[in-house]
Amino acid sequence: MARPVTLFTGQWADLPLAELAPLAQRMGYDGLELACWGDHFNVQEALASSTYVQDKRELLARHGLQCLAIGNHLVGQAVCDRIDERHQSILPAHVWGDGDPEGVRRRAAAELQDTARAAKKFGVKTVTGFTGSSIWHSIYAFPPTTQAYWDQGFADFGARFTPILDVFESVDVNFALEVHPTEIAFDIATSERALAAVNQHRRFGFNFDPSHLAYQGVDYIRFIRTFGPRIFNAHMKDAWWGKGDGTVGTFGGHTSFGDARRTWDFRSVGRGMIDFESIIVALNDVGYAGPLSVEWEDSRMDREHGATESAAFCKRLDFKPAAGAFDAVFAKDQQAP
Repeated sequence: MARPVTLFTGQWADLPLAELAPLAQRMGYDGLELACWGDHFNVQEALASSTYVQDKRELLARHGLQCLAIGNHLVGQAVCDRIDERHQSILPAHVWGDGDPEGVRRRAAAELQDTARAAKKFGVKTVTGFTGSSIWHSIYAFPPTTQAYWDQGFADFGARFTPILDVFESVDVNFALEVHPTEIAFDIATSERALAAVNQHRRFGFNFDPSHLAYQGVDYIRFIRTFGPRIFNAHMKDAWWGKGDGTVGTFGGHTSFGDARRTWDFRSVGRGMIDFESIIVALNDVGYAGPLSVEWEDSRMDREHGATESAAFCKRLDFKPAAGAFDAVFAKDQQAP
């Protein structure tokens, strides 16, 4: 098997890590991508304690698990967002503070910088996460929206994230944006624009997740081939589209995930319409050697059943890249005597 298959723990934050780790082992995973919520990974405790990260490592090791990335999506969302009451429910109390929007954004940026430091202490090279966006609300371009308006949004992102990325550089850790609606980058075009906004900062890259691209009509294989060296992590998550009853379109119709009217939804890995075979080929072609991290989401399925079959699916699907051209042995000097 070419790559470890890990489980992103964000959707399992109701379980303490002491319960989730043995469950993940039983479900067939090689490791966990620890989320910075629930009790899975606490940034400030990791920095303050002399034993916290060692205790986490020992807990994982007892169950044959490794950790190659940590995720701080919820805090990252607040760095560039227009803050409202919804953010309070996803942010640590010390980041939310008094709720003043600019204060929240600044505290979120500081927490993301601390996440880089905590990752370094934990021995992890990649932090996955979100950025938020000051211009997502203008996605439909009405009232009429100029490129200058969107330029201001990318400039805001660049100004807020460059100092964060400089801290990542100082501790030799990468930040991997999960390209996703509501973020500064949500397709190939905006990912290119985001890279330009941070002046191609070498610590800024991507957490590839095809489920957020496919239903938009974005070529997710082209994404891999466009940004290959900047893909620092890969989420295995499935989706289907062109479903529903015709009453709800791509924008979701203010319906909840799992609503049968929806034209698209997330599915357990292998149950949707994502071409994972082509993904593995493309990841091999660009030299991606990181984990295949299952982010399990399927409103119609028991999660233990789904996460178990997802691990097995990924392990069956993945393969090592070729050591050389298959026809090289036709040459006489390559043949056994």
